[in-house]
Order: sequence, then C-alpha cells, then structure tokens
Amino acid sequence: MKKIVTKFGGSSLADAGQFKKVKGILEMDPARRYVVPSAPGRRFDGDDKVTDLLYRCQREAAAGGAWQDTFDRIAARYLEIAEELGLKVDLASELDAISEKIESGANADFVASRGEYLNGLLLADYLGWRFMDAAKVIFFHEDGTLDSEKTNVVMMALLADEEPTVVPGFYGVSPNGNIKTFSRGGSDITGAIVARAVVADAYENWTDVSGFLMADPRIVRNPQEISAVTYAELRELSYMGASVLHEDAMFPVHKVGIPTIIRNTNNPTHPGTLISLHLPVEPTVPTISGIAGRKGFSVIAIEKAMMNSELGFGRKVLQVFEEAGISFEHMPSGIDSISVVVAGDALEPHREEIIRRIADLVQPDVLSIHDHMAIIATVGRGMVSNCGTAARLFSAMSRANINVRMIDQGSSELSIIVGVDDADFERTIEAIYTEFVG
Repeated sequence: MKKIVTKFGGSSLADAGQFKKVKGILEMDPARRYVVPSAPGRRFDGDDKVTDLLYRCQREAAAGGAWQDTFDRIAARYLEIAEELGLKVDLASELDAISEKIESGANADFVASRGEYLNGLLLADYLGWRFMDAAKVIFFHEDGTLDSEKTNVVMMALLADEEPTVVPGFYGVSPNGNIKTFSRGGSDITGAIVARAVVADAYENWTDVSGFLMADPRIVRNPQEISAVTYAELRELSYMGASVLHEDAMFPVHKVGIPTIIRNTNNPTHPGTLISLHLPVEPTVPTISGIAGRKGFSVIAIEKAMMNSELGFGRKVLQVFEEAGISFEHMPSGIDSISVVVAGDALEPHREEIIRRIADLVQPDVLSIHDHMAIIATVGRGMVSNCGTAARLFSAMSRANINVRMIDQGSSELSIIVGVDDADFERTIEAIYTEFVG
C-alpha cells in the first residue's frame, strides 16, 4: 500500500481551526498515515510562536525570575485547542510535569521540545492515532550530530506495522538520555527521517505557502512559482538563502530517492512544488529554476607570481582559515591569483591574525581584503541544454550597470554564482529575473 509522510508546520497547527484543516487533508488520502507536527505557530500578526514562549520561559526560570506567567500563556494555548476539539488527553498532568521540570532547572532543549511533544499528543488524540515519542526513535551522538543509522533501524522496526502514527518533530535523545533538539525548523528533518524509515512514496511538507518561488517576493514583485526542482537545485537555492524547507531535511529523503512535495495547508488543492532526485532536462524545462543570494561576504585576494607551480599553495592558504575555525564559501582562482570568500561576520574577529598567517605561510606579492560583497546564485538544470545562459546573465547585469566582482560556475553547470557589492544585491536579482522570466 502507498505510504505518505506528512509534516505540518507551526502555522498549520496554530489553533483548533487549523487542526480541523489538517484532519481534512489526512482524510483526503488514506496513504497519509504518518504525521510529524510542529509546535503551534502564530495565529495572527503580533502573536507569539509557542516555541519562542518556551525558550523565554526557560530563560526566565534559569535567571531566577518570574516565569509562571509565560508558562500560563503556553498552557492556555494547548488547553484552548483541547477544549475546542473535545479531546480526552490528560493535558493537565502533562503541563504539571513540564512545570515541575522547569522549576527544577530543565535545560533549553528539553523545554523547547515540549512544544512539539504536547502538540503531538493533541493531534494523536484528535485523529485517534498512535503517539510515538520522538525521544524513543531519534538518536544523537555525543557530539550532538544525528545518529542517522541507529535512528533509521529503530524507527523502521517500530513503524513496520504501518499503524497510523504521530511522531512529534524537532527533538530526539542524546546518549546520556537527555532531550536534544535540532536547530530551529528541525521538524522538517524529523519528517524526512520518518519518510526514510518507512520507505515512503512521498514526503509532504505542509506549511503556509504553496511551494517555492523563483525569487524573493520582497525583491521581485509576484515571482513565478517553481513547479518542480531537483534536490541538487534545491541544495544550491537553500544554501543561498531560500528557506521554505530546512536545509538538512533534504538529505534523509534524497539518500533513498523519496520525492518531497511542499504544500499549503490553507490551499490543499494546490499542487505545490515537487522536489525529486531526477527530473527531465529537455527544451521545455525553463532555463533557470530560481535565484537566491546572501549579503555580507568578504573576499581575501592573494596574488603571487608563479603561484601555480608552488606545490601546496592552496592547502597552506586554507590551513589558515581552518586554524581560525572559519569555513570558506568559494575559492575562485587564476594562474597567479587565488581568492577565498568567507562570511564577513566570521572573518571580523580574526582579520589581523589571518592576514599575518597568510603572509607568513605563502609570502604573497599582494594580499588584500574586500568587504561587503553579496553572492547570488542563478540555479537551473535547464542551463545545460540552453546555450548562451551566461552571456544573457552578464548582459542583463551590464544593462543594469552592475559591476561583477566575482564569477564562479561549477562543472555540473547547475548554477552560475556572481559576487556584487551589497548595495547592488536587489538590483542584480531583479535584472537576472527580468532577463530569464520577464
């Protein structure tokens, strides 16, 4: 029988009315038998997300301040949902137990995780489904990274009976038995983990938008929707700032070839955006799938005559950044030059040290740092089959009087990355979008 894993975000489960929408969506397709809920999100502009309230509550308690008022607000959200839906779960006992934990010094991971835990209990009761505590099936290593193989083995065994199940998102358990959370948005990762474990036919990620847009709507007015994208394209777009789906949520399902579909809880008939391992590359495929970028990079430019013949030159340069604990973003190079692009805020505390170490290790002829650069990725599997893509992109930038500070294109021809001044960031995205989409 077909199996679909559904993850519902905080806006999808913000109140009792949204719970009813979720139940309706699940009843539309009997293959939807595994649900991963987030904690309740905002109900209206100016409202608080429950996860934010939980973090605040824990900070207030840890500081020895008054935290009960914040906790009462949290409790009221859940009690209101339970009352309106006529649920039978013993929510009062659960809330009392959490309150006692907070009072006795529970850490931020435990307190924050209770948002998803409680919402999972409510949803399981409302649906009449089994509740499976994520702390029983999601495991972390000592260093805080996910123990993906142990998690997959245990979860696969416990879900093998195919009974409809609710698994709360965002958290698991450390080797010492303490609750450990993913980074914010981590319920996406839980959903992908469940999809891998049950070998789902699809992983549906339900949120408050109907999929991905080709560009940031704050920059481009009414950008077109992306109907389908590969995991490789999405990896490029997510890294550069597209944020509908948590970046780490791609890997569990990508690994086994399970497609992901971004859907809108408030518009469930919209097809959303399909994310798949393989999609056709043919003349009908648009040249580009999307444009995304980020500001605030710095470029360390190094020039030295005959650099290309000096064995280990690049390794020595990167060693400096490794010693400083800084990851590099890009490293365009020429015969006698090499540039290392890093996040400006990561560089700032180590700027003088890095200049000194590079000078000591490779004795460059010229060494300089250029700040305030934005990086923009134009991504699309259609680039391979469409000649002149780069020429069109740079012509569009030229017509907009935008100076290109960096160019980088991978061998896969999946993306073209350009660096421009931060001040030209929005204009660059607008110019590229207008050229390829109109």
